[in-house]
Formats: sequence, C-alpha cells, structure tokens
Amino acid sequence: MEAVILQGLNGLTAAMYIWLVAAGLTIAFGVLGVLNLAHGSLYMLGGFFAFTFFHLLGLNFALSIILAIIAVGICGFLMERFFLRPIYGEALEIQLILTFAFILILDNATRYIWGTAFTLPKMPSLLEGRVHIAGGVFAIYNLFIIATGIAVFAIVWLILDKTWWGKSVRAAASDREMANAVGINIRTLFSTAFIFAAMVAAVGGAVSIPVRVITSGIGGTIIVDAFIVLVIGSLGSLTGAFVAALIIGLVSAYCQLYIPGMQMFVPYLVMAIVLTIRPQGIFGEAR
Repeated sequence: MEAVILQGLNGLTAAMYIWLVAAGLTIAFGVLGVLNLAHGSLYMLGGFFAFTFFHLLGLNFALSIILAIIAVGICGFLMERFFLRPIYGEALEIQLILTFAFILILDNATRYIWGTAFTLPKMPSLLEGRVHIAGGVFAIYNLFIIATGIAVFAIVWLILDKTWWGKSVRAAASDREMANAVGINIRTLFSTAFIFAAMVAAVGGAVSIPVRVITSGIGGTIIVDAFIVLVIGSLGSLTGAFVAALIIGLVSAYCQLYIPGMQMFVPYLVMAIVLTIRPQGIFGEAR
C-alpha cells in the first residue's frame, strides 16, 4: 500500500507538469483556434527566465517565478501581435508550419543566449526536504508542484467562468461574429487570451527548475504530451485537459511500478483507446 500511495503521488506530480502546458494550449486553441506547436517553447522560456532571475541574479524564488511569467507574457504578446494575428482564419497547415518554425527559432535563441550547459539551481530553502506519508517519504517540492497545478486549474477556471473577460473569451470561442456584434473587441481579446495562455505555460517551466533540467529543445518534447492530453480530454476543454493529464500521469506512474519500461508507451495507447471509443474526446460533444 505504501508503494501504491507514493507512486500515485509521483503520478500526480508528473500530471501537473503536463497540465500546466496543456492548460495554456487549451486556452489558445479554444479561443483563437490556433494549434500552437511552439507552446512548449514558451514553457521552456519560463524555465530559462526563472533560472536567470533565481540562480544567476540571486532573486527570491517566488519573485523569480513572477518575473519569468511576465517575461514570457511579453514574448507571447510579440509572437501573437506580429506573427500569429495575420494568419487567423488561414488553413491549419499554415498555422502548424509557422508555429513549428518558432520551435526552431526559440531553441536556437535559447542556445545562443544561455548556452548548451545547464545546471539545476539550489532548491529554495522553504521547499527542501521530505515528509513522511503512508510509511514512506515524499519530497516537499513535489507536494508544492501538485498544489501549484491544482491552484492554477482553480484560478484559470474562476477567471474563465466568473469574470467579464472570461465570459467574453467563452463567447468569442463559441461565436466570434456574434461576440463582435455585441461590442467585444475580438482583436484585443485574442491578444490577451494568447498572452494569458503563454503565462500559464511559463508557470510550468518556472516551477520546474529546481528538479528538472531545462534545455534547448525541451519545448518540442513536452508539447507532444500536451497534445496527447488535449486529444484525450477534448480539444478546447479545460476540464478535459486537467482530467486527461491526471489519467496520463497516474497510469504512467503505475505502469512504471508494475510494468517497468512500458510507461513511455502507455500515453499513446490511452489516446488510441479514447479515440477509438470517443473520437471527440472524453469531454467532447458527439457530432
């Protein structure tokens, strides 16, 4: 039982990393209709900026995360304003080619600015150590990651469901023409939605730096997991992405415990099963 509980917590930790990328991607696709392949690169930038502020400049860890989120938000604004905005409504393959180009651009930019060698910064003192759970030990920092993922889900849900901006976002996602007719500035809304999505991705990268090495190219790796989560949960569904991330994280963790070597294969198997049974995803509406 001890191993089952601790492995479940490891699965939750992994799920939260995936969720923090998938959340922003869900927002971007749900509102803008853009499948942004470079969204994982925004996660990567969040890690590099947080590393710079925390490790290189010696700032407080919490402040470093906030500054990293702001910095990636600015990058997101520039990307949306000058590159993505002109292709809204274009064919999907145009969007994919452009955003894939940004993966290469940002990978090379980070390699040029930060280099290829990367070390883990010191763990923040408040989050060091382990706690005893179910007869075993579990890292305090992993509990922090789990709490952060749940908090981000709650905050994003509240913003999208309870605020005027969130209701405008959902209205534009449902019917852009009608939203524009009632006075919603679609262009501004799209920009703010993309910036918000970029900042959510930055959270995942920023909080990962004490335990996960952020290197050039990691964005292209993690975006694969994020797309699997989107497909399983249903494209554009925030709750679906959260639940799908939990499924992938937990199933992979328990496969690692009981069927070592199979955990890399499991996410694709789960996706194939879901697509076979419900092509629209777990939370998608049947057509």
